[in-house]
Amino acid sequence: MRFSLGCELHYRVKQPTTLILNIEAQGGPQQQVLAEKLEISPFVATQPHRAAETANLYRRFIMAPGDYTIRYDAQVELSPMMHDPASVTEVPVSQVPLEVLPYLYPSRFCQSDKLARFAWRQFGPLPSGHQRVAAICNWIYQNVDYLAGSSDAATSAYDTPTLRAGVCRDFAHLGITFCRALGIPARFVSAYGWQLKPQDFHAVFEAYLGGRWYLFDATRLCPIDAIVRIALGRDAADTAFATFYGAIEDAPKLVWIEPMDGGDARTEWTTAAVSAAAY
Repeated sequence: MRFSLGCELHYRVKQPTTLILNIEAQGGPQQQVLAEKLEISPFVATQPHRAAETANLYRRFIMAPGDYTIRYDAQVELSPMMHDPASVTEVPVSQVPLEVLPYLYPSRFCQSDKLARFAWRQFGPLPSGHQRVAAICNWIYQNVDYLAGSSDAATSAYDTPTLRAGVCRDFAHLGITFCRALGIPARFVSAYGWQLKPQDFHAVFEAYLGGRWYLFDATRLCPIDAIVRIALGRDAADTAFATFYGAIEDAPKLVWIEPMDGGDARTEWTTAAVSAAAY
């Protein structure tokens, strides 16, 4: 399926400021970027950097005081791999590739060591594999309210079970945390998500199962096979769409994603295991 997507950001820079953006869709076998364009008005040269370990693309802008508009447009074709969830098994920690091991460890927003006892009591007895991670997502969906403004940039997965409310970032962090506590590598994914309302940048997670990364979204706000990945990381600290050093005022951003064939919103979503990663 092909999508037209992008965002428009507006900033008022009050003093010389360095801005780092991470808003561009990743490319790969299951997610091909057919065309893209990044524009900033007034023009400022950018310094791009592609992280070798994640393929995240960061762009640095060095900005003088003034008003700026940054717009990103892209056309992306998704062809995710689909598998029977019952066939997707867990990988013993002894067999997890060494490059995947960092996604087993606790991180700033995913304190899996603090929630390990709860995770094992709640999810340990369940069937392993994709079914167990799906059960984690079901528990989060049923026990945590999706509520805008209920959390902030400091909220971690350890806070969410107490607050029982959060946004997509918190849902993803909690899913990652429970997975890691059970010995399942998991990582944070920032994304564009079709049918997300109101439209904004989205957050989901991937779990390493059966030798591949599989997508999960505990919010159930958009089809899992219609998520366009932007960046990957241990948690949201690695994938922020905008980070600045200086003084900036930002206006409300515009984010969009629509099917290029003009298709209507889906009413039935896939229950298959979905992988958009390169392996």
